[in-house]
Amino acid sequence: MQNIVREMAMNRGKELKIVIVTGPTASGKSQLATNISTHFGGEIINADSMQVYRDLRILSARPKPEEEMQLPHHLYGVVAASKRCSAGEWLRMAKAVIYDIHSRGTLPVVCGGTGLYIKVLMEGIAQIPSVPEALASEGRSLLQLHGIQAVYQRLLELDKNAADRLNPNDTHRILRAYEVIRATGRSLNEWQSGSLSLSPLNACFIIVCLMPDRVALYRKIEDRIDEMLQAGALEEVAALNRLKIDPEMPVMKALGVPSFRNYLNGNCNLENSVKDAKQVTRNYAKRQMTWFRNQIKPDIVHANFGAEAFDCIKPILASRLVHRKQKN
Repeated sequence: MQNIVREMAMNRGKELKIVIVTGPTASGKSQLATNISTHFGGEIINADSMQVYRDLRILSARPKPEEEMQLPHHLYGVVAASKRCSAGEWLRMAKAVIYDIHSRGTLPVVCGGTGLYIKVLMEGIAQIPSVPEALASEGRSLLQLHGIQAVYQRLLELDKNAADRLNPNDTHRILRAYEVIRATGRSLNEWQSGSLSLSPLNACFIIVCLMPDRVALYRKIEDRIDEMLQAGALEEVAALNRLKIDPEMPVMKALGVPSFRNYLNGNCNLENSVKDAKQVTRNYAKRQMTWFRNQIKPDIVHANFGAEAFDCIKPILASRLVHRKQKN
């Protein structure tokens, strides 16, 4: 914390400008962020909730090692698959990295499609205490033994207000609300409606949102999953299986992981597993596009993929980043 305060003092009077590159999965965000960082002298900060996990390089579409060596990348592969990385934890890490980048006179370029991460970066978040692993395990055991309806019924008894606001089949949110009430004695609603203990960054955000044609995006998604298979996606999921991680952990719900686990566990053939992975990913991209249209107000929206978009948006960014040195 002292380091962050010192860095902020060093930069007093210098406006903190942050470029955010976002959009649906497979839209070319990483390529665009690389082009922006190379041209304007930036460093890339991950804002993808699955790319934070160390054991999920292929299926999360993390930049390749050689790409990460071309220029600084931050918050990629920094969390073990057996751990959870909440939005609050990501925000704490991201703020420290961004202040450090800014203190060195370099442009922070935040890249990712996890809308919640972008939202908390700009708006802050109420800090909810960590849930002890024993209590988290209690909720997961109840789920595995008796199903989500049993967890929901228990939540109704402990925190009716939170339960009434949730879909009875929403496993993730029901478990989260149950864990919080058991760990803290306070409703998740109370924590969320309280003051922001993790404040947003006081910065000028320049948001670039890629929104390609949906049909073209779906083709890109299908091609990328085929490429992931060739790159070793099945072996990556098999390695996760060997770690015997709780199926309710975030990494085990990443796009493609449940589909390929079904194949590896003998529940379907490879063809159906691949079809399912592609369908789930297309559905996710559709939800992302809806979220971006309704939840954020980008400065630049480009209806193309990242590689093709840079030349068009470069002059706009240059006008917003007038103080930065540019490379030819």
